[in-house]
Amino acid sequence: MSDPSISATLRDQTLNLLANGEATSRADLVEALRVAPSTVTGVVRRLLEEGAILEEGVGRSTGGRRPRILRLREPEGVLAVAELGARHARVGLCTPDGRLLAAEEVAIDIAAGPGEVFEVVGAAFTRLRAATAPGQALLGIGAAMPGPVEFPRGRLVGPARMPGWSGVDAQAELGTRFDVPVVVDNDAKAAAIGEYVTRGRDTGDMIYVKAGTGIGGCLVSGGQIYRGGRGLSGDVTHVRVADSGERQCSCGSRGCLETVASGAALAAQLAEQGQPISTTRDVIAAVVDAEPAAVTLVRRAGGLLGVALSGLVNFLNPDAVVIGGALSSLDVYVAAARGMLYERCLPSMTQSLSIEASVAGPDAGLVGLGHLVRAVADARPA
Repeated sequence: MSDPSISATLRDQTLNLLANGEATSRADLVEALRVAPSTVTGVVRRLLEEGAILEEGVGRSTGGRRPRILRLREPEGVLAVAELGARHARVGLCTPDGRLLAAEEVAIDIAAGPGEVFEVVGAAFTRLRAATAPGQALLGIGAAMPGPVEFPRGRLVGPARMPGWSGVDAQAELGTRFDVPVVVDNDAKAAAIGEYVTRGRDTGDMIYVKAGTGIGGCLVSGGQIYRGGRGLSGDVTHVRVADSGERQCSCGSRGCLETVASGAALAAQLAEQGQPISTTRDVIAAVVDAEPAAVTLVRRAGGLLGVALSGLVNFLNPDAVVIGGALSSLDVYVAAARGMLYERCLPSMTQSLSIEASVAGPDAGLVGLGHLVRAVADARPA
């Protein structure tokens, strides 16, 4: 019989630690959970009875008896993940251990609302499963949204660039459609997890910025996303910056970082100058073609991003600042942000600070979602 006194929270924390690779033995769990060894023994016994974990082999001794290795039972099947943007969604399939099997982009219109968008994404999931993993069970779904998400509830909260989505319980809607465990998170947070997983634990504390059509960000500290009281942390896009020109922002305010440093803002400014540009991809293509006006604006945008981040670097003293999203492919954007951070931050804060573009690339969000969904899907008995 399972011990009813073991809380669901402690059980989930144990599964997450094993899924993340942060614990592989009872001793690791005692240290990470800060509970008595007897409590860990009870949790492990319950998970073994459920079939959610396996105990096998022996690990390296640190002076005493060699510990038994704990790991999640890998069920047969796939995880479906999707990162939504304003005009495109990147969808993919992951193995239960988090490896990305396949990914593709599909056209969406985020303003069409959740019904139509989830219909398109669901069709893409079905197509990918048929092509890549025929006959494999769907174990769970992860979705990343370009707006604030109450985590872990999965409800959208006032997303400025997602008309008609405020208050939508995306987690419940996807769960109803597919009848599997669902995780919904903010796109920048999902990408930050993917970046951290790709880089490895030696990354240290990291500020991650997703600079695409919009701008999002978050802090990874001690291997965990800092989420804040309601899970809404990281809203760097609406930080006011000097020299912004007081442009009107989608949030209703003026002078926000989004109005000068995002792909949407750059496309709008170049269109105002008579350039045949309407999307972030157009902006990137113009810079690659060395179009002078585009290069100048993108360099300025990167510098203003650096201005907005400088206060955070001085306050948080991270080990790394990583710029992801579509604009991170432009060296001029990343270099301008780096230069401004060196100029505006205290020398003691930048002496060992790594400032660079994402290494996980466009699949960072999908990798991060796979990491999140894995723990939820694996929590079910085999």
